[in-house]
Amino acid sequence: MAKQESLGIKALESIHWYVHDLERSRQFYTKGLDFAEVAVSGPELEAHGKQKSALFQAGEIALVVSQPVGEGGRAWRYLRKHPDGVGTLNFEVEDVEKTFKLLEQRGATFITDIQRFTDDAGGKLAFFSITTPFGDTTFRFLQRNNYKSIYPGFQVHAQPKGGKNKYGFDKLDHVTSNFQTMKPMLLWMEHVMGFEKFWHIEFHTDDVASQQKRDHGSGLKSEVMWDPKSGVKFANNEPKFPFFKASQINIFNEDHRGDGVQHLAITVKDILSSVKDMRQNAGIQFMPTPGSYYDALPDRIERMGIKKIDEDINVLRDLEVLIDGDKERSYMLQIFMKDAASLYKQADAGPFFYEIIQRKGDQGFGGGNFRALFESIERAQKAEGRV
Repeated sequence: MAKQESLGIKALESIHWYVHDLERSRQFYTKGLDFAEVAVSGPELEAHGKQKSALFQAGEIALVVSQPVGEGGRAWRYLRKHPDGVGTLNFEVEDVEKTFKLLEQRGATFITDIQRFTDDAGGKLAFFSITTPFGDTTFRFLQRNNYKSIYPGFQVHAQPKGGKNKYGFDKLDHVTSNFQTMKPMLLWMEHVMGFEKFWHIEFHTDDVASQQKRDHGSGLKSEVMWDPKSGVKFANNEPKFPFFKASQINIFNEDHRGDGVQHLAITVKDILSSVKDMRQNAGIQFMPTPGSYYDALPDRIERMGIKKIDEDINVLRDLEVLIDGDKERSYMLQIFMKDAASLYKQADAGPFFYEIIQRKGDQGFGGGNFRALFESIERAQKAEGRV
């Protein structure tokens, strides 16, 4: 189809979580990941929205986390159907009225009209929300004009509480979501959001491990869509036949009880120092990588065309950091935390996890690492008796 006019997205400003236990999240972000708590919901907002919230920040990353207070609020409605998860993505736009009109012309389904707010200094904020094919995750589009407050009804701490971002988190790199079937979402992203295709991969782990005669595997198709103007990227997965039901994509959907955001990728300035410190100081647990991955890594680096890396492979092995790329001296380093249910040892925490990533020239999505990641997830699911 012809290229669509841009919605004027400037950035994916923040992610809004709905959780059963706000204090559990507060400890994870401020003590575990060293985020700062910068604001909380005020009494009036809590009474009106029937949920209490906190805003955590590190670098350019902003996460709003809300817990129900009684029944009837957005967080309560979400958690009736799902474990803890991402309920809203907030996009900052250049012109909220233009964005609204473009989405209206393209058949978007609106939850609200444009809502407008003014702060004590005369700053203005306007936003509206739409439904999406991302399960029960909604999109909000907002425009700020010298609006000093964070969100209406939030009380900003005089001094941020908690962490100082000692692990060097920088920004959100991409959002990854899982679907039982992703074609409707891809068409919606293209025709409604005006996003374009960026990257594609599909495989089945048994394609490269058939000699093991396994009876199932983690097959998937993955398609990345992006907004070229802002650089906002969405990686999207669906299970791949055969062994559809055993695919870890399908298992995520069963655990999450529907389509939704599987993980967020956040960038760091020095992944080796960050991961080492998170392991030693915060007890953060990551998905394991087999030693065979690193045994084959020197040949793989040559075969991919990277040829030379700055890091010691033995350090990568010790920290279980993955590497991928396709050009000389251009690559990326990544690692995946264990999912929230595993970290908290509670099913209601959900199957969401974080990816930590450092880009050294490569803008891909670790296609060469997908098998290693999916086999790692599959091993964990087998150990827990889920496949």
